Amino acid sequence: MQLYIYFLGTGGSWPTVQRNVSAVAIKRGGEIILFDCGEGTQRQLQKSKISYMQIKKIFITHYHGDHFLGLPGLIQTFQLNDREEPLYVYGPKGIGKIVSDVIHLGYFKPSYDIFAYEMKPGDEIKFEGYKIKCIDVCHNVPTLAYCLEEDIRPGRFNKKKALELGIPEGPLFRKLQNGESVNMNGKIITPEMVLGPPRPGRKVTISGDTMPCEKLVKFAKGSDVLIHDATFDSSLEERAIEYGHSTARQAAEIAKRAEVEKLILTHISPRYKDAKLLEEEAREIFPNTWVAHDFMELEVRLKK
Repeated sequence: MQLYIYFLGTGGSWPTVQRNVSAVAIKRGGEIILFDCGEGTQRQLQKSKISYMQIKKIFITHYHGDHFLGLPGLIQTFQLNDREEPLYVYGPKGIGKIVSDVIHLGYFKPSYDIFAYEMKPGDEIKFEGYKIKCIDVCHNVPTLAYCLEEDIRPGRFNKKKALELGIPEGPLFRKLQNGESVNMNGKIITPEMVLGPPRPGRKVTISGDTMPCEKLVKFAKGSDVLIHDATFDSSLEERAIEYGHSTARQAAEIAKRAEVEKLILTHISPRYKDAKLLEEEAREIFPNTWVAHDFMELEVRLKK
């Protein structure tokens, strides 16, 4: 199954000509999961490659406007386009009231069900093939970081070994690959006899707005991709601390300590018309760093 990350909004505070505000979509097979929904996200979706009608779940990190004010418009756009599938919205304490207010103050009755779930730091929700976990991070309002982590995959199938054990190609191969034992002429063949070591799925961590946060190092450990707040360059570190954000250099230090494969910097301050300075600063610490730009697309491949 393919997994792509689409960066719909990569700026912080307010929209600019160069960048809309925070929104990241992860497309996993036919499902799209949206993380944050700053104002204008519905238009960004319409300009992107992906269909907003495929969004099944929305996760909000916190309630600063540049992270959630796009929700009312997107919810009503679903309504105006005859959505029938339910929508699941997750966020810190208060998300239920926000969703209820959108519906009741907007004077419309959705044609589809909307379910809102409050998440607490340490919560973990299991879905088919993956789970989403959250922790609290160090911002100036309650804020969650999220991690999408796929299930462990079975090890590689050893066809030669299976044939030596007398298993014919076909349905029995598939059963063993799916972790089921099979009976071959009275002899039980277990998956462990024909499969290599289990293989990890993919892991994507989204920091939310945060200052450098020790617990995020452990949370993001081994991620294929870490998407991290990099609002300022290091000359503005005191300002970053004042407003609960990170510099590009600090984000790179987190990525290095967490031993992630790739770091993507986002939530770029409107002061930067060209964010090359941030990228260069981070790469001094963590070379595999990129500054996200609106409509950037990133495929996350499975490890072999």
